[in-house]
Amino acid sequence: MTRVAAGGRLHFGFLNLSLAHERLYGSLGVALDEPLAVVTADPAEAVRCDHETGREYARRAVELLDVRGADVTVERTLPRHVGLGSGTQLALAVLASVARAHGREPRVRERAPELGRGGRSGVGVAAFSSGGFVLDAGHPTERFTADRPPEGEWSVPPVAARHEVPDDWRFVIALPDAEPGRSGDGEDASMRSVVERADPALADEIATVVTRRVLPAVATGDPEAFGAAVAEVGRLNGAWYADEQGGVYRPPVGRLVSALSESPAIAGAGQSSWGPAVYGVTTADRAATAREAAREALSATDVGGEVVVAEPRNRGARVGDGDGEALSG
Repeated sequence: MTRVAAGGRLHFGFLNLSLAHERLYGSLGVALDEPLAVVTADPAEAVRCDHETGREYARRAVELLDVRGADVTVERTLPRHVGLGSGTQLALAVLASVARAHGREPRVRERAPELGRGGRSGVGVAAFSSGGFVLDAGHPTERFTADRPPEGEWSVPPVAARHEVPDDWRFVIALPDAEPGRSGDGEDASMRSVVERADPALADEIATVVTRRVLPAVATGDPEAFGAAVAEVGRLNGAWYADEQGGVYRPPVGRLVSALSESPAIAGAGQSSWGPAVYGVTTADRAATAREAAREALSATDVGGEVVVAEPRNRGARVGDGDGEALSG
């Protein structure tokens, strides 16, 4: 039996959504050690899996790997469509577990497009493969335009920059009881609408923040500067999405971001992907205070929910129990 465990990821935003620039998308994010997607697989003569989505990924993985079948068990999943990358982490965990069960290399970056992953952002695939903070290079605008190519007819964006995240950094995540974020056809339609009318000037502002503030902050291990910078990237991205999600942040995320931003234990707060997950950047010695601030923010905004404090993950998904081998590539 092969067991694969993959943590979630935060998605801070895109570099560019305007058709006026040479490269489209280009995203930045960070890999987390929790919550986890955990999948096991054994070789079999056919595909067996009780989890509906996992079964579809298992069938595709068997085809891609040219093996007879696999007995796949989805032990744990990430919360779906909340902004933590649940779909990509599950798809790649299934692929990797089936591949290793048959003694094959998963080659996740190469095969992710065949599973419908990595179509816009490369953060999820990079987080699965190697962890850390990731900035991807996006796609040539002439290929993607407002619509991405048919499933499988793209390559995952290359990693433009990757940094280890300091071990003492923490990410407090508030998961409000709210409607799931955009996914599937709904997400495609929203992104098409955003790209068709995106202001190119915002991309120039974001590029400045990323190069002058985000990258230096993670390279030098400055959590205060990093938190403030990624929060600004998220705010600028929100100006592109405002018409699609009901504001710079989708409701009730705006109120949560404001509440978290007021806590001295949190360096910067924002919305991960389409939300409703809200993150705050903090450190190990302030994590307990940051957790309480997130709980109070959920209470003050009259929404229930869950709070997680996650460590950064500077390695690929794990194969085996405990501190097993790290996947790569």
